[in-house]
Order: sequence, then C-alpha cells, then structure tokens
Amino acid sequence: MAASNYSLKVNRELLDPNFESYRLSLDAIPTYDVELDAAVEEVKLKDTQYTLEHMRAFGMYNYLHLDPWYEDSVLFVDCKGRVLSLTVTLDTALGKPREVYRITADISQCEDRLCASLSLTSATWASLSDGTGRLYLLRTGKRGDSSHVKWEALFSEDMGEPFTILHSVSHVQDGVHAMEVLLLRIQKDPQETKGSGYSVSLEWITVANTAGQGQEKKYEVRKRRVLRGKSVPHYAAVEPKGKGLMVASEKPFVFTHVDGLPVEQADPEPMEVEKTDPIYFWQQTAEDITVCVRMPEGVTKEEVQFRLMADNIRLGVQGFPPLLEGQLFASVDPEASAWIIKNDKSLEVSLQKRSEGPMWPELVTGDRRGEYVMSDEQAALIHERLTYLTSEDMNGNPDKDKPPCNSQELEDCDGFPEDSFSLTHFDGESLKPTQVVNLGSHQYLFTVDVNPSDMPCLCLRHDVDALVWQPRPDQPSNMWEHIATFNALGKSSNCEHGYTSLHKLLSQETGYVQASKRDKKFATCAPNFSYASLCECLRRSFIYRQPSPVETVLFNRKQGRQVAQVAKQQVASLDSDKPILGFRATNERLYILTSGNLFVLKVNNN
Repeated sequence: MAASNYSLKVNRELLDPNFESYRLSLDAIPTYDVELDAAVEEVKLKDTQYTLEHMRAFGMYNYLHLDPWYEDSVLFVDCKGRVLSLTVTLDTALGKPREVYRITADISQCEDRLCASLSLTSATWASLSDGTGRLYLLRTGKRGDSSHVKWEALFSEDMGEPFTILHSVSHVQDGVHAMEVLLLRIQKDPQETKGSGYSVSLEWITVANTAGQGQEKKYEVRKRRVLRGKSVPHYAAVEPKGKGLMVASEKPFVFTHVDGLPVEQADPEPMEVEKTDPIYFWQQTAEDITVCVRMPEGVTKEEVQFRLMADNIRLGVQGFPPLLEGQLFASVDPEASAWIIKNDKSLEVSLQKRSEGPMWPELVTGDRRGEYVMSDEQAALIHERLTYLTSEDMNGNPDKDKPPCNSQELEDCDGFPEDSFSLTHFDGESLKPTQVVNLGSHQYLFTVDVNPSDMPCLCLRHDVDALVWQPRPDQPSNMWEHIATFNALGKSSNCEHGYTSLHKLLSQETGYVQASKRDKKFATCAPNFSYASLCECLRRSFIYRQPSPVETVLFNRKQGRQVAQVAKQQVASLDSDKPILGFRATNERLYILTSGNLFVLKVNNN
C-alpha cells in the first residue's frame, strides 16, 4: 500500500481576515487554591538523560490529566503513589483530591525510573504506568464527583524498559473487549553513532479479554508492535477502533518489530527523478501576486479557460488538462484581479490579496509545479539581512544607530520546523503509511480532546493563526478536518524575545499579537474553543478569548469604521514560586498544578 501525499484543507469560513488584535483586559480572574497533602510525584531528569528528546518527552511532561468523559475532573499522581482525582462543581467549596488508586510496588529503587503517567482509556477504564516499566489497566467504573468507587487493576505486567503512556482507547470487536495502549521510550541505540546515541521508540500494545463467556475477566497481551524514529512525536494517537495510528513528528517513524520479530523492510526501488521545468512562475508583494503561466504558442484569448473565485483558481487551455488548479493559500479579490496574454506564449495573471501583509509560502495548496521568484528588491533586502545576521562583528550593520544583533536574536516564531516534519496515518494491518501530510511550514502548538469518542485534535500554526484539526480516520478523502481557529495565536504562542509581551500588547492598536513568552511551557484550549491559554514555567498564564460583541461603541480611527467585536487577552499570576507541572483547560475553568498546590481559575461562567 503506497502512501499518498495529502494537503490539509483549510475551511476559509473559519478564518477572520479582519481580525485586528487582542485587547488586554484587566478584569480579574477568580482563582481558587487547593493545598495538596503530599507533593506531586515529579521525577527530575538524570545526567544520563541529557538529550533534547529526553527533555521533550519527560522534562516537559504534563503531570495533570483531564478526564474528557467527566467535565471538570482532573487527576494526578503524588509522591505516595496515589492516583488522586478532583471534580469541581462549586469553586467556592473545593474539596480535597480523592484517592482512587494506589501504586503499591516500591518504585523508588528503580534507577531509570520515569514519571508516572496516566491515560483515561474510556468512561470506565484507565491505563497507568508507574514509571518503572509496569503497565496497569484499571477498571474505574463510572467516574466523577458522585462516584467514590476505588479503581481495580485487571491487568498488571512488566513491559520492559520504563515508558510513559501517550494514548489509549477501548473498544469491542467480535464480542471481545480490547484496549490499545501507546507507549513512549527513549532508548540507547548502538546504531546511532553520529547523533546522541539514542533513538525514540513507540510501542503499540493490544490487550484483550481472553476469558470465555461467563468466566471471570482475564486480560492478556494480544499483540505488540514497535515503531522507531529519531524525534519525540508531537502527536501520537490510536484510532478509536484500533485500526490505525497517527503520528506527527519532525523525523519519520517506521514499524520495526511485531511480537518481537523484525518487520521486513521493503527495499526502496531506485527512482529516476526527471527534472521538469516549472509550469508557472510567481511573485508577490504585501498587496498582490503576479503569476506567469507557460502556454502553447499561438493560443488565443478565446481558447483560454480561466475561472477565479475568492479561494480557488482554475486556468487552462481548451482541449488540454488544467495548467493551474486548486485551492489558493489565502483569499483574493476576484473583482480586482485580471489576466492578459503576453508574447503569444505566456499568460500573466494578477491577483489582489484580500488581506494585505502576510506573505504566502505557496500559491496553490500542495502544488509543486511552480517556482517562486523573488523581486530584485526582495532579494537585495534578504541579502542585506543575511549579511547583517552572519557578520563576524556583533554589529555588522554600518548604521551605528541600530543596536547590535546576531543570530541568537531570531525569534522562534520566525523559524519553521524541519522539512521532514510530517503527519502520518499508519494502517493497523499492513503497518504501512497510507497518507502523509508535509507540515514543514506549520508549527505544532498543542493537542486537545474535544470529543472523547473521537481522536484527540491537534493545533497547528498556519501563517499567524492557530488552526485546530480533528482527525477523521473513517474519511480517507478528508482525514483531517479544520474545525476551529484561534486568530493570531500562532504568533503569540511561539515568539520568545525578551519579557516585553505586556509592553507590546499595551502599546499596539492593531495588527497581530506580538506577545513574547520566553518561558512558555504548556498550551491548550477549551473543548468548546471559547478560549486558548498558555503558561510560563512560573506563575503566569495567558488567556486568549474568541472575539465577542462589545457593549459600548468602539471606533477604529485608522480604518475609519466601527468595531463590532473585540478579542480579549487576560493575564493571571499565581501566588506561588514553584514551577508549573500541569496545565489543563475545560469550558469553564483552567487548572494549574504545582508540586504542592492545585489552582482552579474560573475563566467562563455558564
């Protein structure tokens, strides 16, 4: 089964080209504090866990778990090995977290121990790792505030080297209950001689009930599948019925073993790459785009077939396949666009951008048959900037009034992931990739559970916006659906230049959020998309609300129009000097976990 390249289809109706900025709101956010009886079980990285992948996988681990089946229920594991649950119904009467399960094994003696990890598998099941390599499958019964039932372990087995749980699902097939659990390990790799000496391993385990009808439930491992790669995945999840797997990572993954036996890797056939000349060339400014398309010589204007809509273009010659066809990267104004035939062998198209400013990384989504050509002014400007940034002097710019600059001053939001950054769907039977999305220009922002019966959503940066994508494994033609947008959040959540976020936000009147987060640690959003939030390592969290109607009349003096909606940003600062270890959002509340406290922020009122 050959993998097919797939392009994410943006729903233009969910974009707001008129979005201006977030306005800082000084409205206080009610904050409630639960003091913990025992500290959260935080496991610090050891000297041997020195790689960037160790830091991504375990150093930035989110110790707080949100129960997607029961609203406003959060869980964590403390240093006594207790799995503690807190369900909030009334903020002013918060109780103490309740113990639902306790790890009885002595895990403190394990030298390579990782943090304990938890995954809520279904409304009545959970999977737990103690950090030493043991996997527990727990029958929880119905959870939530009204439930006081202790969880029961129906499966407990040593799975080898220590791991954390990334995802788990529960399903019934042919009358047999099974659970799929996805594990993450960072392992020493003797074949990795040029890099860190470690590789990343994903293990997909199927555990099923093997007892017959009327017998006591007995769960055993039915299948173990191992994938290997060289980077910790940003996103990894099993399909609801266990028929496939999705992985988003900067380096590709491949299945290497099934039940301990190596998977035969098909030798790639030598592929002759025929270099073809581009079909079209294109240039752009902040306001417009010019496209020059090759045409058969002698073509008349009557033979040209041209159709342009706000988000789509189709260009061709009568009797020939389309030369340019597909979804435009962003919207244009068809009324202000035009085309002409030049020199009897090329057609020049002028497109007026609907939103001035943002530069397009591509003309037609997924089309690689064209070539982008910089203008002389753009090339000269880039050359000047490169000379400036790569100068041996701290200030290579002869303009002495400008401050010194070097490459370290580049912000994260101005860079892009590696070209190999991709989102891949693997078939559970063949273990081969079926669809691959190149995410080279889209930074990963966060993962969120919107509907517990569906796969987790992933949020990616598109230009300056943050777009939420819902996997639809049962829809191969539209496997990832764009379901929500957070305007300008892609910029605000990735810039990391100094501590000037509030100053920038207060001083700007229009434009994109330039909030800088040097210490950004976690990001998330409410399941109903009413707000997104991110937090720093210490104290501060930032809340970005969707635009809402204003109660008073506001007027944009620059654009000469009335403002009907405003998007608010709020900043909350915790009364704590301890690092933030966990961060989760519900429709009404934001939960922040430190080693000794659980903070509840009332963000929305129903």
